Amino acid sequence: MQPKTRERLSNLRRANRKMPRRRMDIPVDQLVYSNPELLSRFTSETGKIIPRRITGVSAKLHRKITNAIKRSRAVNLLP
Repeated sequence: MQPKTRERLSNLRRANRKMPRRRMDIPVDQLVYSNPELLSRFTSETGKIIPRRITGVSAKLHRKITNAIKRSRAVNLLP
């Protein structure tokens, strides 16, 4: 069954596009809260955590990144 209009078809394609290539260049041993240079690569200019569909990391690694960012914020290393 196809969508009714062209706009709905383009929205369907946009929503179901493939994820970007998986990133494997992040060293897990350096992923600690006391490394704000690495963690700042996963936050926007406003301080929000960038979602994994944009960064391309695995779900397990994204959970570790999120926890490290939150710990780093708690000790005032990240804004």
